[in-house]
Amino acid sequence: MTTDSDQANTTTPADTIIRNAIILDGDPAGFTVDTADDWLAEAGGVVIARGRGSGWQDLSTSARVRTIDAEGAYLVPGYVDIHCHGAGGSSAEDGDDGLDEVLAVHRRHGTRALALSFVSDTIEGLCDSLTTGARLVREKPGVLGLHAEGPFLSPDFKGAHAPEVLTCPTPEAVESILTAADGTLAQITIAPELPGALDAISRFTSAGVSVAIGHTAAGYEEAGRAFDAGANILTHTFNAMSGIHHRAPGPILAAIEAGHVTLELINDGVHVATAPARMLTRLVPGRIALITDAMAATGMADGRYMLGSLPVQVEDSVARLLGEDGSTGSIAGSTLTMEDAVMRAVTEVGMTPLEAVRAASLVPLRALGVIAEDELSLLRVGMPSEHLLLNADMSIRTENMAR
Repeated sequence: MTTDSDQANTTTPADTIIRNAIILDGDPAGFTVDTADDWLAEAGGVVIARGRGSGWQDLSTSARVRTIDAEGAYLVPGYVDIHCHGAGGSSAEDGDDGLDEVLAVHRRHGTRALALSFVSDTIEGLCDSLTTGARLVREKPGVLGLHAEGPFLSPDFKGAHAPEVLTCPTPEAVESILTAADGTLAQITIAPELPGALDAISRFTSAGVSVAIGHTAAGYEEAGRAFDAGANILTHTFNAMSGIHHRAPGPILAAIEAGHVTLELINDGVHVATAPARMLTRLVPGRIALITDAMAATGMADGRYMLGSLPVQVEDSVARLLGEDGSTGSIAGSTLTMEDAVMRAVTEVGMTPLEAVRAASLVPLRALGVIAEDELSLLRVGMPSEHLLLNADMSIRTENMAR
């Protein structure tokens, strides 16, 4: 809960004040939606004060201050997508070409920062992509870091990854990846049952990389050992892994029981039906990270696209691998946006508005170690004022995020 006492002691004059809002940010224990009486003041793109009540009036004495009446809207932090392959016709592998459009498409749907996700490639090919990606991380504020989804994946759960490039993690390959990424690798997905995987997990985590378990044939015990070794994310939960069976619990229950693990969820109703998504919400509150797994077709019309080296057919906004005979197969990424994922989390899956916003902002940042585990607010005083105003159905009314 925010009160007028939360107002910062600052001599910096505000340039914008948003009032009559419900701020979905902060300690859930003190959160209330009894009245839209929250306000936030910013200057130069930074939050300088926030509170509840009439305290905003003390900061609006200058005629140069822009005052926005939120009219009861939710005021929330901009979203963060830690698993995103592309949009607007372009993919992470395209490097500079089309990246601005990738970021623009997702920004229009609330994403202020994303991790560029690369599909499996040869070690040499991946390293080339990571070298280019490392430069983009430093040049593009909207790129949070890089995500290597493979090539250390199970051929039995390859999904939309080319089987001929899948391989086991060797110490040499791990070091090559770390060198190429040059400190910008935020996440890597590994199948923990592969020879050398546990050593690779330990090496990546020691280098500050968040390790995700995914595209895996691992059972409950194998996944548990991986989490004990430092892995802290489950890649797109339910997809490309064994399900939950009463005699073979599988990696999902191992992740649920490991309290430090964040569980990614592609919440489009296609990758995961509503009932299991709702079950997950109840089992691991505060540990779900909404992701898009979006590919190049996001924001585009139906048709043929590429995901890495594999052709994809998109029909009714659902992407599937395209066979040589023209038939379609496995789901290949998605065309989901974070706006739709958050909306559906509230209207279909049963998350509260605050839970959904945290799953799209705070939780993903925690999973990558960008913020501390005990951090509760992304719009506190001194933080960048990158925020959204949402309607009651969680659709975006307006956004204010750095370009």
